[in-house]
Amino acid sequence: MALDKYHEKRNFRISPEPSGTSHATVPPKQALYVVQKHRASHLHYDFRLERNGVLLSWAIPKGPSLDPTVKRLAMQVEDHPLEYAGFEGVIPEGQYGGGTVMVWDNGEWSPEGDDVEDDLRKGDLKFTLHGKKLRGSWVLVRTHGYGGKTDKSWLLIKHRDRYASKNDIESGEPRSVLSGRLLVDIARDGGGDAEKASTGDPKSGSRSSAPSANPGLKRKKQGKA
Repeated sequence: MALDKYHEKRNFRISPEPSGTSHATVPPKQALYVVQKHRASHLHYDFRLERNGVLLSWAIPKGPSLDPTVKRLAMQVEDHPLEYAGFEGVIPEGQYGGGTVMVWDNGEWSPEGDDVEDDLRKGDLKFTLHGKKLRGSWVLVRTHGYGGKTDKSWLLIKHRDRYASKNDIESGEPRSVLSGRLLVDIARDGGGDAEKASTGDPKSGSRSSAPSANPGLKRKKQGKA
């Protein structure tokens, strides 16, 4: 039942997205967290937190900000299957969400409150991220929203801690944490629209192609890890 909306929107005979057949979960204190950078009709970031065997999901048009003074709109969307956390590739044009998807960040998350379901109902979910790019304390706060989506509109806000910063992490850390690729590389490798995907990459790095790069391995070769 939790994935009905997800299934209704997709044709898995055409789209390579996972259909969600696994029901494996991990302990709540070590739950999965992922942010996927998605160049569909518009560029946005999909923020996902594992809960009760699915990925609770929010679309963030401008991406997460490390600046506690910046409140980023986060529109809650349908739950996604756990397998989606590892999906990186091209959704065919004409399909729901058609475009290029990158695993921009991943790791684990832990709630800061005692009752996650109650916090979600109240619209005030505080949590800690243990990601490769995003870390520390954050909050998702439900807001009034607009139109017919008043219960789906949230704000993602970074709390003040040692991980807070004025740095633009989207521009400073544009590559996939899985493959080291830019969006243009993922689109090119997957037979997608590379020109369209490149508009989601920083202009300074949009021509830098590294389809098989692994930053961790590279650092090791240089003696930095």
